[in-house]
Amino acid sequence: MQPRVSAVANPSPLVFDSPHSGIDYPADFAYVCPLDHLRRAEDFLVDELFGFGPEMGISMVAANAPRSYIDVNRAQSDIDPLLLSPEERGHEVPSVKSELGMGLVWRLLDGKEPIYGGPLTRAAIQGRIRDCWVPYHAAVEQAISAAHARHGYSIHINCHSMPSRSPFYPASLAHSMPFDFLVGDRDGSTASPALSHYVAAFLRAEGFTAAVNSIFKGVELVRRFGDPARHRHSIQIEINRNLYMDEDLHAANAGFGRVREVLQRLSHALLALNGVPGSSTSA
Repeated sequence: MQPRVSAVANPSPLVFDSPHSGIDYPADFAYVCPLDHLRRAEDFLVDELFGFGPEMGISMVAANAPRSYIDVNRAQSDIDPLLLSPEERGHEVPSVKSELGMGLVWRLLDGKEPIYGGPLTRAAIQGRIRDCWVPYHAAVEQAISAAHARHGYSIHINCHSMPSRSPFYPASLAHSMPFDFLVGDRDGSTASPALSHYVAAFLRAEGFTAAVNSIFKGVELVRRFGDPARHRHSIQIEINRNLYMDEDLHAANAGFGRVREVLQRLSHALLALNGVPGSSTSA
């Protein structure tokens, strides 16, 4: 399933990608859990929160396939062996997320509710990689390369949302998310740390709480495409869902417009920098 790509003729140095906002559930998904449960895995409306991008010259890539079908923000090898029958297991490199049943292809919802009635075949998983993961990564790489070629640097924003409460948040936080925004650069390995702190400071100045490299630091897309030594900067932004949506009704709330406007102002501010804080691309 091809991603939605909004490429612009004269791209700015900014690139957006929304890997978890897909809502086209393929006919071959064969899930047995209720669809409304499955939809809790979506980064609902994140693509629309950043949808102003193309009007500003910002190329954008958004997934069509849902995250639970295949998570394009995971490594191809991050496969839960329990998805496969015993005779087909081997060569998987499961992360902690796969051990919880939520790796490249999800087996469980919230770490406990089965999605399928039985194992998948390795061929089925490889088909999802071929049809969804590969074209998504190719589109993001092409957008970043075009921005970098035109400006000599790129700023890739990997766009996400996070539930306000989750059993996977630290128990010390009462399983609730204390921040409005989280900014991640994998401890400075995928972007200039000054850029990440600039983004967090901007959001705080807008009245939100924000932290850098706390709880979520970024996964496969920023790891793969962030290369600050080559002036390719990738950061992950997580938005607390209660800011813009009713998590029970699965619908936008009154805060949606404000969050979108703040993200647009942040984008204008990043473009006005004409470079990247803390790097040789800064004007």
